[in-house]
Amino acid sequence: MLIYSAIITGFGLGSMYGLLALGFYVTYAVSNTVNFAQGSAMMLGAVLAFTFSVTLGWPVWPAVLMSLVLCAVWGVLVERVGVRPFVKRGSDAWLMATVAIGIILENVVLFTFGKDPRGMPPSLLTTEGFYIAELRIQMLQVVIPVVGLSIAVALHLFSYRTKYGKALLAVVQNPEAARLMGINVTAAIVITFALSGLFAGIAGILIAPLFIISSTMGTLFGIKAFAVAILGGITNAWGVMVAGLVYGIVEALITALLGSTYTQIVTFGLIIVALAVKPHGLFGTAGVKKV
Repeated sequence: MLIYSAIITGFGLGSMYGLLALGFYVTYAVSNTVNFAQGSAMMLGAVLAFTFSVTLGWPVWPAVLMSLVLCAVWGVLVERVGVRPFVKRGSDAWLMATVAIGIILENVVLFTFGKDPRGMPPSLLTTEGFYIAELRIQMLQVVIPVVGLSIAVALHLFSYRTKYGKALLAVVQNPEAARLMGINVTAAIVITFALSGLFAGIAGILIAPLFIISSTMGTLFGIKAFAVAILGGITNAWGVMVAGLVYGIVEALITALLGSTYTQIVTFGLIIVALAVKPHGLFGTAGVKKV
């Protein structure tokens, strides 16, 4: 029973990791850059949802919608301030810039939201559930995988089955040729960063009822999500999501069988081994360099 419970918990957590990791995928696939403030964006989604729905007393759906809009705006701000100026100069300093912006956001939230952790009040998603083999499953534990997998499938189909999706993937391969084909490269990159913020916001809102909400809650989640993105092959949306599920289940099983003390040691150790065997990720492919 303990193993079954861990698998169900890990499936939900893994979906959240995969959803966060999709934010790394969309920006890398189009701009060859990533948003290392992704974990902070997840925290922002949780904090905004709590502020609007609990502190200000808004109805749930307007609170969720406004939180997601602001998370997308945050993603655009990260691209405009922390990525674009450095990419234009051919510098890789955007790596540190996005990290710094995430730290700034965490401290702003610390001063405004407060340092005391908060918890979301009970809702239908956490109080209602059903039983499978005497194991109770919350509705939220079903909603998180459904949302994550649906977004992964939609992204995969959009990227490889639609004309505009293929055009976006062409941006990173040859920006000048993409411009000649009528693609607004700058707008395409901005959209991907908005999507990365949106995905992080969705993950934060979904995970908020299961964890305490604080300014630092996104740090470790962001690190794990980036590890998942690399493990899955960061250029493969479906692979990233599957890697998230694998990571979440393995993490939950280790916690259940060995204890939380060994969770991070063993899971990150396994990631190192996996990448040593498959350097381009479980579902990634080696890039082709033209000489």
